[in-house]
Amino acid sequence: MTALPIADRWFERRTIDADLTLLWEPHVDPLLRCNIWHLRGRDVDMLVDTGLGVASLREAARDLFDKPLAAVATHAHSDHMGGMHEFDHRLIHACEAEAMATGRRSFSLDLADYPPAFQAQMKDWGYDVGGCLLTAAPRSGFSPAAYALKGAEPTRVLAEGDVVDLGNRAFEVLHLPGHSPGSIGLWEASTGVLFSGDAIYDGPLLDEIEGADISAYRRTMERLMELPVQVVHAGHDPSFGRERLIELARAYLDRRPGP
Repeated sequence: MTALPIADRWFERRTIDADLTLLWEPHVDPLLRCNIWHLRGRDVDMLVDTGLGVASLREAARDLFDKPLAAVATHAHSDHMGGMHEFDHRLIHACEAEAMATGRRSFSLDLADYPPAFQAQMKDWGYDVGGCLLTAAPRSGFSPAAYALKGAEPTRVLAEGDVVDLGNRAFEVLHLPGHSPGSIGLWEASTGVLFSGDAIYDGPLLDEIEGADISAYRRTMERLMELPVQVVHAGHDPSFGRERLIELARAYLDRRPGP
């Protein structure tokens, strides 16, 4: 594999409003380029997902992390929980607590490590993948083929109906399986804001990977269509509103008809 250039900086960010910041890893292929959301609260800030963990998120965004922080993993795939070990308070659904603790859901960043059939499937999903899932390296000597997810013991295990309380804002945990057994959303009924992780996003929804369940995904889509959403901040791709949520969920249900 051709040596990768070294990135000048690993994370980019965009201010969404006075309290919400989006961070992402621009040198990561869109397949694994996770949206990282930082939301300011009165007493506690919330961090939704943490990226691959190949560079220090805590160091890159230290100016944002100026109060107690609840780092929530929407699920235990490596592109979402790679940096969880950097934070003191780590939250995840009970179904994937062990996966976070052991780091067992790690994916190689070198496409050559994947079977040809899986590479072909990724192209069918709409991802234009090449030899490596990075376009740059975070530091000298970094090997994409040697990437390994660090385990991080959860400090709080979540279940349906639990609340992440920021003092002035409160987000209800919605268990939204399908993409993975413990996928969750974080729902604020008073504003109609949903952080959806990979339960739904405006891109190819992956439901044939290890741990996915199409029947559960259908039930999740049906549930989401009934939710009075104003805006969805997803795990990948741009945010969207209720109309687009219904379009995406309906398209999935049409593509995966039930028995």
